[in-house]
Amino acid sequence: MQAIQSVAPPLLQNLLKQADIEINGPRPFDIQIHDKRIYDAVLARWSLGLGEAYTAGYWECEQLDELIARLLKIGIDQGYSGAARLRLLAHHLRYRLFNLQSPVRAYEVGRRHYDLGNDLFECMLDSRMIYSCAYWEHAENLEDAQTDKCRLICEKLELKPGERVLDIGCGWGGLAAYAAIHYGVQVHGITVSREQLALAQSRYSDLPITFELADYRDLVGTYDKIVSVGMFEHVGTANYKSYFDSVARMLKPEGLFLLHTIGADITTTATDPWIDRYVFPNGKIPGAVELVSALEGRLLVQDWHNFGPDYDRTLMAWDSNFCRRWNEIRLGYGDQFFRMWRYYLRSCAGYFRSGRGQLWQLVLTRPDRKSSYRSFRFGRASGRAVGPQVPSAAHAAADSGI
Repeated sequence: MQAIQSVAPPLLQNLLKQADIEINGPRPFDIQIHDKRIYDAVLARWSLGLGEAYTAGYWECEQLDELIARLLKIGIDQGYSGAARLRLLAHHLRYRLFNLQSPVRAYEVGRRHYDLGNDLFECMLDSRMIYSCAYWEHAENLEDAQTDKCRLICEKLELKPGERVLDIGCGWGGLAAYAAIHYGVQVHGITVSREQLALAQSRYSDLPITFELADYRDLVGTYDKIVSVGMFEHVGTANYKSYFDSVARMLKPEGLFLLHTIGADITTTATDPWIDRYVFPNGKIPGAVELVSALEGRLLVQDWHNFGPDYDRTLMAWDSNFCRRWNEIRLGYGDQFFRMWRYYLRSCAGYFRSGRGQLWQLVLTRPDRKSSYRSFRFGRASGRAVGPQVPSAAHAAADSGI
C-alpha cells in the first residue's frame, strides 16, 4: 500500500517534530500514512487509537520499535489531546476504584492471553518456551540467553539438591525443569493458564515437578526457595502487600525468594490502554516506590539487579521468530492478528529501548533470616556453565523441550 499525502493536526505535528519523525519520510523509523483516519483515532484515544490504527492498516513503519522509542523519550504518553484526556481519566479511575486483580479476576489473563494457543508461543519463544526477559550478558542468541537467565536465577537462589521450590507463575515449566535437572530440586509450579498447565504436565511428567492451576493466594505449605518470573505484573497495586505476605508465610526462615518483574521508571496508576485491552488485561507494571513500600515490614531486599535493555533484545528476537514462522500458524489466527501481535512485540521493544521500561530481579529474605547473602553475577570469565550437575540424556532432552 502506498503512503498518501496528508497534513497532521498541529498537536501531532509538534510531537512528531520533537521526536524527529517525519510523515512519509525516507528513514526506516518515519511513519508512513495510508489512511487519514489515523489522526482522528489518535486524537480521540491516544495510545489506544495509535495501536488500533496500526492494526487496521492506517499507517506503517518499517522500524516500528524505534518510532515508539522516540515517541516515549519525548513523553508522548503525557501529551494527551483534550478529547483523549477524558478517556484516559476514566481508564485510570478504573484502576484506582476497582481491584482488577482480585481472586475472581485472577484467571482472566490466562484465558485471554496465555491460552491463545501453544502453537503461537512455540513459534515465538525458545525451546523451553520461557516467556520473560532473557539475559544477554554472554549470549549471542535467544536459546543461550534464556539458558543463562535460568542459571542466573538458580545461582541467585543458591539452590541445593533436595530443596523444595515454589514457582509462582511457572508458565510452560521451562525454569522449573532447568532447576530440577541441573540443581536436583523438587519444584511445585502454579499457573492461571490451562494451556500452559497441559503442556507443562505433558513435557515434564518424568521430573520431580508438580504443576497446578492455582492463584497464589490459595497456596499452603512451606518452601526452601520461592521464585516468580514475569508474573508480578499481573498482581496489581491493591494486592502487593497480600502477595508479599503470602510469600513470607510460605518461605522458610532461612529461605530465599527471587522476584523477576518489569518495572516502570516512574510510578503509574494504570497500564497502557492498548496493552490492557488487547494483550494483558488488568496488568500493572510496578514502580520502585510501590515495591519498597509493599515490602517494608515483610521482606528484606538483599539484591536488586536491573537489566532492562535486555528486554529490548529479547522482544526483537521473539518478533523475528514470530515473523519467520508465521505461515505455520497463519490459518489459525489471521492477518489482523499478525499486525496486532507485531505491534505488541515491537512497541514493547521500543518501551524498553526508551528507558521507560526496566527489568528487575530482586532477591528477598524474611527479616528473621540469620545467614548472610552474597549477590551473584556472571563473571566475565564464567561463560555459560549450566549448573553443578550433568543431566542424563533423557533429562537433557526434556530440558531442551524435545
